[in-house]
Amino acid sequence: MSEVLLLRAGWVLPVARPPIRDGSVAVSGGRIAWVGEAASRECPPGRERDLGPGVLIPGPVNAHTHLELSALAGRLPAAGGFTRWVEALVEARAALSAEEARVATAAAVQSVEASGTVAIGDVSNALAHIDLLEDARFESVVFFEQIGWDPARAEEILLRADEGLAKAAGARAQVRLAAHAPHSVSAPLMRGLVARGGPFALHLAESPDESRFLLDGDGPWREFLRKRLGEIPFTPPQVSPVAYAERLGALGPQLAAAHCVQLDSADVERLAAARVSVVACPRSNRTLGVGVPPVPELLAAGVNVALGTDSLASAPSLDVLDDAVALAREFPVLAPEAIVASMTLGGARALGRGDLGAIGAGRRAALAFAPGSSRIDDPYRFLLSGEARLRRVV
Repeated sequence: MSEVLLLRAGWVLPVARPPIRDGSVAVSGGRIAWVGEAASRECPPGRERDLGPGVLIPGPVNAHTHLELSALAGRLPAAGGFTRWVEALVEARAALSAEEARVATAAAVQSVEASGTVAIGDVSNALAHIDLLEDARFESVVFFEQIGWDPARAEEILLRADEGLAKAAGARAQVRLAAHAPHSVSAPLMRGLVARGGPFALHLAESPDESRFLLDGDGPWREFLRKRLGEIPFTPPQVSPVAYAERLGALGPQLAAAHCVQLDSADVERLAAARVSVVACPRSNRTLGVGVPPVPELLAAGVNVALGTDSLASAPSLDVLDDAVALAREFPVLAPEAIVASMTLGGARALGRGDLGAIGAGRRAALAFAPGSSRIDDPYRFLLSGEARLRRVV
């Protein structure tokens, strides 16, 4: 039998049940065998490791990031609107050398490990850094993102996507097909991804520019496409991005939809009915000036909400706890328990990792600890205070 390790902490936050003061978690064979009060008679015998005062939680999940954009940290202007930021990103990325991008991505992997994160949803256009994830201390679901507005190129793009999936089949990271966004993917391409069971990730309702383009067919995004592709016939669907994605069959329980800032009540209902997971990225949204997602309304409607950092091109760190803190400050009305659940269990659900995100018997032992003082009375508020820092313990 495997040795039993008893992790003791001032507080244990199982997430799926109330917090435990002076709690203990029994770990055996990489799984959680028991959780409860350290002084309980039911606590199994084992080798104790006392973490001290602080909070032990299921490791956080960063459900939306772009590791391959890490070399763009601090290089893009935040002001000027969403489309101008995208233009700057495209130009700056084209100027990067492969070595520069790889070195920055490797450093980003180390940064994620240092934050206590146990799983990520990583968006990639090229899959060039998959090998860097092989020995990472966190799990990776890599969303192989497809972009292409020209309907004539849809089949060509889908063929390349199939080839990329086949090449990545042996990787430790699970690679899934994704679409960039409703305003950057043609209808035939989106339907092709749907026919393949996806898309599993999508940037959705992120900016007013996207909404305007799909409603009226004009605005900054139209000019962006015209400069790069010329005139491509397009009749705007005259609906919201969420409604358009629904029309194309892209909404479903398999989808992790990032951002979801530009929503009305009907959009929230659509996302809830389709059982879509929404990945909120509040710091990135604030950087780009597009607003913040209506997280209280999404949670009230029963939508699974996860948290993501987005890339270092639009966020100052890859620590998803920083986004949890930002969300708490943005919405003081939100219960701290709900925010911590989004950072852990919500992210695990968004990535299809059902045995992560909570501390309970049978789940995987992927845990993080935030050292603190013995005076902590509310472990949730401590985590969201901005003072807590998490580190991986198992």
